[in-house]
Amino acid sequence: MSATTGAPPVADTDTDEMVTVRDLDVSFGATRVLHGVSMSIAAGKTVGVVGESGSGKSTLAKVLVGTVRPENGQVTVDTIDVTRISHSQRGAFAYRRRVQMIPQDPFSSLSPRRTIGQTLAEALDPLHARVRRYSETIAFWLERVGLSADMMARYPHEFSGGQRQRVAIARSLIVEPSFVIADEITSALDVSVQAQILELLAEIKDSLGVTMMFISHNLAVVQNVSDEVVVMYRGEVVESGPVAEIYADPKHWYTRTLLDADPGAPGFTLDL
Repeated sequence: MSATTGAPPVADTDTDEMVTVRDLDVSFGATRVLHGVSMSIAAGKTVGVVGESGSGKSTLAKVLVGTVRPENGQVTVDTIDVTRISHSQRGAFAYRRRVQMIPQDPFSSLSPRRTIGQTLAEALDPLHARVRRYSETIAFWLERVGLSADMMARYPHEFSGGQRQRVAIARSLIVEPSFVIADEITSALDVSVQAQILELLAEIKDSLGVTMMFISHNLAVVQNVSDEVVVMYRGEVVESGPVAEIYADPKHWYTRTLLDADPGAPGFTLDL
């Protein structure tokens, strides 16, 4: 069977690691976006990836979901060598079920012409997105994220920002993925709604045992939801390790700068 249409290439990797990134390089034209990035995520754990805009967080996420191909390095997700996977294999439904991304802006990612039920049915079965056929599963997941089953007949504009983010979480988890990437999912929400979404995400993750990458510029948020943290600066990983260790004793100056700028951190100051 050809590489284009066959099964995705399987990598020889540690079975305890759901995600492994080794010496990853990515450039867009003459601009180097990622340089020598290495990290790993153990199965069932959450790793927070932090850094300011332009640090390479979102590009790393796009490599993991297979929409950006790296120049060098190896990326393994759920035993699949993403760097060797073909374009057709990256787009195949089987791979997309394994790896899901919860977007930053759920409103733009939800079709305004489709009901929530139709959106979730399409996630389950892109070719035959029939709400009636999957109504029980859709109802279960809507209730799982704190919405009611009768909401499946509504359209995105009828929901608040927090409710739309709950729909986005349901859409990502309804296919029972192995790995989920949450990309700045609370940045557009007010503080009270942020707390509700983070609590929901943590509860669901723990109950399902899903492996997760949580991308954020907010260190306080990352601290609350992550087991480990990876700090990125200008396309490189400058520090990584268990959350408690990094927050208690950061080694790199950039990590210290981020922590000192965080209102929830001990070193934060505000000159008036």
